[in-house]
Amino acid sequence: MTTARDMMTPDATCARWDETVAEAARKMVALDVGALPICGPDERLKGMLTDRDIVLKVVAEGKDPEKCTAGELAQDEIVTIGADASADEVLTVMSEHRIRRVPVIEGHVLVGIIAQADVARTLPDRAVGDLVESLSAHS
Repeated sequence: MTTARDMMTPDATCARWDETVAEAARKMVALDVGALPICGPDERLKGMLTDRDIVLKVVAEGKDPEKCTAGELAQDEIVTIGADASADEVLTVMSEHRIRRVPVIEGHVLVGIIAQADVARTLPDRAVGDLVESLSAHS
């Protein structure tokens, strides 16, 4: 059985809670990713920061990305998946919450992240197609 641990990209890099959005954006460019988990001072996951968040919640609202912090953009509800969850559970969570990336946790520690590309890399075409269709239908 394929698990979230098998699918994930391990060692996800976090944006620190107090890191500026500009610093986080530069980190995204360096890593060639569109999202970073936001980790608090307690090293626990506090949310996700996406390139879309930066555009809509910072740039479009005229905020200064050199002063606005990643923590200011952290959401109240964080959707995660356990490292030992099945591939079916991963697909269900991503589809039901209409998310393209899901942090993988073990206990309360972030151990990786699963993006659509990870799903495409590890699962059969049909499962990938169903996920993409589900996410596209709700966009």
